This record gives sequence, C-alpha cells and structure tokens, in this order.
Amino acid sequence: MSDTINVTGFDHIYITVSDLARSKAFYDTVMSGVLGFRSNSFELGGDPHVQYYNRHFGYVLRPARVSRAHEPYSPGLHHLCLRVDSVDDVVAVSQALRAAGVDATEAHLHPGYAPDYWATFFTDPDGVRLEVTNYRAERRERHDQWDRLKG
Repeated sequence: MSDTINVTGFDHIYITVSDLARSKAFYDTVMSGVLGFRSNSFELGGDPHVQYYNRHFGYVLRPARVSRAHEPYSPGLHHLCLRVDSVDDVVAVSQALRAAGVDATEAHLHPGYAPDYWATFFTDPDGVRLEVTNYRAERRERHDQWDRLKG
C-alpha cells in the first residue's frame, strides 16, 4: 500500500505559546514581514489561534495550557527548519530578520551538515528554535530522482 500513498508535505504545525500577543508580534515580523506568509485569526475550543500560511502549509499559534519553558533537548520538538530556494535567499532572510530586530545568526555555510548547507538560526519568544536553510543538492536529487533512488 505504501507505493500508492504519496505524502506531499506538512499541512500544518501547531505551536503552543505562553503569551499569544508577544508571540504574534514576533511571528508577524518573521512569518509575514520577512517570509511572506499570510495570516488570520480564529477561535477553536474557546481558545484564540493565529495562523500563518503560505501555499504549502500553515503554522499556527495557540495558547499553552501549562506554563513551562520549552526545552529543545527534552522529548518533543527540537527545532523547525524552513527551506528557501537558494543560498542568496538564506542570506536575504538572515539580513531581513536582523534588520527587523530578530536575533538571527548571520547566514553562513555549515559544511559539517552538508557541503552546500547554508542556514540562519534564531529562537522564538518561548525558546522554540527555528532555522532557514537552502534547497540543497541532496534534497533536489531526492525530489527529482525519487523513483530511481533506493532507500
């Protein structure tokens, strides 16, 4: 059966936040201001939600029900990496984030990850680690040659 089902991507990701207004201000800058996502707000189960979305997926903020700091090395989410098309795009994102006041690293090559791995890293107000990387040769080959590759 797995040969007939093709997962094409993530539909949405939910992030719980300790302060919705503070996180909305941060993500308005990152997702809408720099990365070009659109946004809307809605209520679900009595809780306000803020959704950032592009053509491919949604990134939704919802209020946390437990007050505890995010720990990337405990079970659960370690980090979320968004992909842009090119190294130039990674550099542009890093510069735009920094210009907008987001404490993002300067984009640079990380050859320990892959020979063409460029990235910028930053953290949201609750400590969720975020990354933006380029569409690397390995990923392009995986996409373009899927039926020929063995796995």
